[in-house]
Amino acid sequence: MNNSMNNALALAGRILIAWLFIPAGFGKIAGFSGSVGYAAAMGMPLPEIGVAVGLLIELVGGIFLLIGLKTRSAAMVLAFFTLVATLIFHAYWSVPADQAMMQQLLFNKNIAVVGGLLAFAAWGAGGWSVDANRRRI
Repeated sequence: MNNSMNNALALAGRILIAWLFIPAGFGKIAGFSGSVGYAAAMGMPLPEIGVAVGLLIELVGGIFLLIGLKTRSAAMVLAFFTLVATLIFHAYWSVPADQAMMQQLLFNKNIAVVGGLLAFAAWGAGGWSVDANRRRI
């Protein structure tokens, strides 16, 4: 595949994955107390701190991924965050049978997102990114 196509696909991938994190971060700001309540109900220790850290990771990491700034590091942080959040919030093996299918679907979707993030951690943002422009300077 030619370089322009690779760069376009990398940009599209960054946009689509960032689309998952940035609105989620803003949603946690708008509904902070609800997010804290949900986190507490799921057994998260120190839910206020956990939600605050989560929203910062989602916003900052999502924006960095979107623009291609420190992409490899942002992708690694987002991948780790997503993996931990998935294990806490989508533990399909420990929910009632009528909830297991939906939680397993969400678990598997998040694991696929982790895979996409690890690809960005391995290969970088592509040529249409802040990282690439900084290397040229």
